[in-house]
Amino acid sequence: MARFVVISEQGPAWDAARPMRQQPGWDAHARFMDALAEERFVVLGGPLRGGPQHRAMLVVEAPDEATARRRLAADPWVRDGVLRTVSLEPWELLLGSLP
Repeated sequence: MARFVVISEQGPAWDAARPMRQQPGWDAHARFMDALAEERFVVLGGPLRGGPQHRAMLVVEAPDEATARRRLAADPWVRDGVLRTVSLEPWELLLGSLP
């Protein structure tokens, strides 16, 4: 299984006047991401702080990049334009450990 680092940022449907948990479709997005975490497809994830716009990082485990992209494209926030993937890079863990 390969690991990938995924960076996402707000898409065209992101409402800058609302916090993350009040964005349109938050509940469906949260359920989707929780399910990916439960099955260990997503092994780490969360928002990146400090920038002027919303960005998030995930570490995912998948057999290949195409599978990772396909699974993430099914996120309701991605489908609805609230979030968009800006990069998906293979990652080699050299320090520390993940379960």
